[in-house]
Amino acid sequence: MKRLTYWLQNLRLLKIISVFLAATLLFLAQACNRPTIAGQPPQPLGQPPNVKRYDPTKDYPISPYQGGMNNFSDVDPRSIKTEKAARAKADELIENAQRNLERKGIDSKEQYIRNYRQGTPFGERVKNLGEDVGSSAEELREGVTKGTQRGVENLQENVENAAKDLTKNVQRGTEDIGKNIQRRADDTGEAINSQ
Repeated sequence: MKRLTYWLQNLRLLKIISVFLAATLLFLAQACNRPTIAGQPPQPLGQPPNVKRYDPTKDYPISPYQGGMNNFSDVDPRSIKTEKAARAKADELIENAQRNLERKGIDSKEQYIRNYRQGTPFGERVKNLGEDVGSSAEELREGVTKGTQRGVENLQENVENAAKDLTKNVQRGTEDIGKNIQRRADDTGEAINSQ
């Protein structure tokens, strides 16, 4: 028995000594290693350590100044086509407005104002107003017709979707009821068998 306790005491001492020796070896290996590891990092080939580097406080023009944030254009370069399309649409709207003015017999806004100030005969003004109201009423009727038609189509689609959802819910409900009945029957059978 004494031998066993002595051996166990020696074993502990051996472990402590081995850990101490390993730590010492690791410390010496790191301390005696190459000195450049902790020194200055290597420079690119042929470049001395004091070479001129990028200075963020100085101005390095990369592209021409266009205004906006960070000296670049605020417009996405991919949007040039969209910008051209928008300009074309604006020009088209301007031309359409000019055609509308010409079609109604007015050469310019100034002429319209002059006709009004000079006192275009009341009958003619009423006639022009009646034509404008008539065209507005026609446009309103067309808009209401289209809106009503669209509403009826939406209503039909909603009714069809509701019918489909109702049949799905009924099917799911019957399946759930069947599963619940089957589970209760299984539970009852297990309860009877366990007694």
